[in-house]
Amino acid sequence: MRKFLSILTLITASSFGYISHAQTSPFKVSGAVQDVTGKSLEAATVNLLRAKDSSIVKLGAADKSGQFAFEVTTDGKYLVLASAVGYTKLYSPSFELTAANPIVSLKTLQLDNKSTSLGNVTVTAKKPLVEQKIDRTVVNVEAAVTNVGSSALEVLEKSPGITVDKDGNISLKGKQGVMVLVDGRPTQLGSADLANLLRNMNANQLDQIEIMTNPPAKYDAAGNAGVINIKTKKNKAFGYNGSLTLGYGQGWLPKANEGFNFNYRGGKVNLFTNLSHNYRKNKNYLEIHRNALDRNTKEINSSIEQLAKMVNENNSYNAKVGVDYFANKSTTYGIVLGGFANVGEGYSVNNAYGYNGSGLKSKHTVSDGGGNNNFKNFSTNLNFRKVYKAERELTADLDYNTYNTKDDQYLYTHYNDAIGNKVGSSDTLFSIMPQNINIYSGRLDYLHPLKKGARFETGVKTSFVKTDNNARYDTTDNGRVVTDANRLNHFVYEEMINAAYANFSSPLGKKWSTQLGLRLENTISKGNQITQNKTFERPYTNLFPTAFLQYKASEKNVFGLNYGRRIRRPNYESLNPFVEYIDPYTFQKGNPYLKPQFSNNIELSHTFRNVLTTTLNYTKTNDIIQPVIEQYGDTAYVNQSNIANQRQYGVAVSLNMPVTKWWTTSIYVNASDNRFAGIIDNTPVVVKAKMVMLNGSQQFKFAKTWNAELSGFWRSSGIEGVIATKPVGMLAMGLSKQVLQNKGTVRLNVRDILYTQKFRAESKYANVDAGFKEWRDSRVVNLGFTYRFSKGKMNGGPKRRNGSANDEQSRVGGGNGN
Repeated sequence: MRKFLSILTLITASSFGYISHAQTSPFKVSGAVQDVTGKSLEAATVNLLRAKDSSIVKLGAADKSGQFAFEVTTDGKYLVLASAVGYTKLYSPSFELTAANPIVSLKTLQLDNKSTSLGNVTVTAKKPLVEQKIDRTVVNVEAAVTNVGSSALEVLEKSPGITVDKDGNISLKGKQGVMVLVDGRPTQLGSADLANLLRNMNANQLDQIEIMTNPPAKYDAAGNAGVINIKTKKNKAFGYNGSLTLGYGQGWLPKANEGFNFNYRGGKVNLFTNLSHNYRKNKNYLEIHRNALDRNTKEINSSIEQLAKMVNENNSYNAKVGVDYFANKSTTYGIVLGGFANVGEGYSVNNAYGYNGSGLKSKHTVSDGGGNNNFKNFSTNLNFRKVYKAERELTADLDYNTYNTKDDQYLYTHYNDAIGNKVGSSDTLFSIMPQNINIYSGRLDYLHPLKKGARFETGVKTSFVKTDNNARYDTTDNGRVVTDANRLNHFVYEEMINAAYANFSSPLGKKWSTQLGLRLENTISKGNQITQNKTFERPYTNLFPTAFLQYKASEKNVFGLNYGRRIRRPNYESLNPFVEYIDPYTFQKGNPYLKPQFSNNIELSHTFRNVLTTTLNYTKTNDIIQPVIEQYGDTAYVNQSNIANQRQYGVAVSLNMPVTKWWTTSIYVNASDNRFAGIIDNTPVVVKAKMVMLNGSQQFKFAKTWNAELSGFWRSSGIEGVIATKPVGMLAMGLSKQVLQNKGTVRLNVRDILYTQKFRAESKYANVDAGFKEWRDSRVVNLGFTYRFSKGKMNGGPKRRNGSANDEQSRVGGGNGN
């Protein structure tokens, strides 16, 4: 710890010592684009031109509130050209940037609507479904008609490069270990609970999905495959505005959602709130086949076939409220309060058939289970932002998050012989599994523009996490409920992470630009298995460099090269050295000796005309964390372990462009070669596979106010650690219409039209031979309606603060560290 503080002090001191000698900031011009009614034109094209010859200096686009801004490094006379689909072009008056007048705010540019000469047809600018930026891919959720009525998890699985397995675990470009954020904050959950949260978060709450395979040093180093940031809707306007959303879906079972957003800004105060309710009833089927092999001859000694049906019903409630206070033009204070609650219940029926080595049925076990799964979380964020002269900026965040879950389950198991006669007595098991998690974090970030367009950033962060799991299992004895002392499980885990970073970016002449970063993270973790009186402590310190290099060969061709080192820490619960009962033939246990895994990522990219991007990528991961099956007769134990190294290289192609005035296409293809090599149960294991992933969306605009979309994804066979997956895909289509003078939108879509979204996989190594198949209520018809209202003029507001607890919350619960 003392060594870490010394290094932190050195980085911070040298950073501020360097920037104290920095010179002037770039020249800056800003403004807004509206139509003649005062409505902001989101995604309008805005170009900065030289006044003397109208040559293009910079290309840009208006943001969600119609705002735009440019920075240049040389003085002179300029003008701005604004345009949007369905509107006439407009040039601003020329203006001059000088040392005495380095910042210019233009009068709002109001574009005339071309449609006034076409029978009063209203045409509005629309953001593309996918945008490619220097360090991330951005998916605009509302641009896809088929997203209506969908869950956040379903939106993710259609997004470029993202795959979701049968358990809801998320991978990016075939790599596991993704850090998932919501509005820059972690989701508070790991594996199963994260998937549950995203399944119960409706797409109408979402604005954008940001996908970063190599995040800059400012971000936490957690996330082997990168970062996915889910941005919810936020409004920036003087006056008030909001929306009301209603939706209903029907598959095998019904689904419904309601949402309300409201924003008010007046004077020095901005108030915002988001409320939503989501109801989902689902049915899942699961098939598992396991062969128990002889360790020497590999012959089948026995086998188990399990057929399970699961039905669950969830009501989830989400609320967020916040206040921004603008003390003056340069200082903003904010507070954001959030809450999420899920009330769920379900039941399952599991039939297990046992066979001997000759394939003859030997037994039949029936397990009936069910119970309640309730969880809630509350989050608080206090934030501060100060802008000094020359665009220097200081920001601070303090966060507190608490997460509580109560999972009460019951399981009745009946044993029968091969012909159905009862054998022995039935088992009854009741489980009470409360979990409490508290996360405290704080961060301080400083930005300092330098001369000639360069920028320097530095910051520090600290976080503390405490988790408390106290599970109890009860059985019956002669009709009495008694506590099973052998299954008590009380585990407390504490972790502190201290971090510091520095990041420098700068143009290198007219065609080259670079960004270099270094992040230092010190981790101190402690675990206490109170029931078994076992403790462990593990401190470690690591450096995480990042580097970006870009070459703009011409206006049409841009090349990029980037490198980053990432870490994936074990989930808190996976460190718990306790054997947990799943069913009579399956147990799960934690591993207190788990180490973090590290990956090195390199990407080389080429972008053509900002519509076609090709990327070559290579990743090497050491000490990869994977679930491993240990087979003992008919019984399987699932254990997390650092078992191997993984190598992956591949190529990705992304195309986003208008084909005609009424047809826009977005296509993403990723092909990769994967190799997984390690030792399991003293046996060398090598798993190799080539994999292809395809995401696509075809969007059509016709008949004035109508839009249609055809979208889907397909993934070939591949590997996820020691698990070999089979091909899977999904096709969806949707239709939308603007109503009520464009204040309302009606949407209709169908997901998984061909009912092909069925997950299949197998795992074969050592004496393990297992296969899995799962299918669910995936073919759903959704009908949705959104009504928008507003009063006042749009204006740029503050960036909503992301908070500081980015990595910690994403590792809550048991799972694979996603």
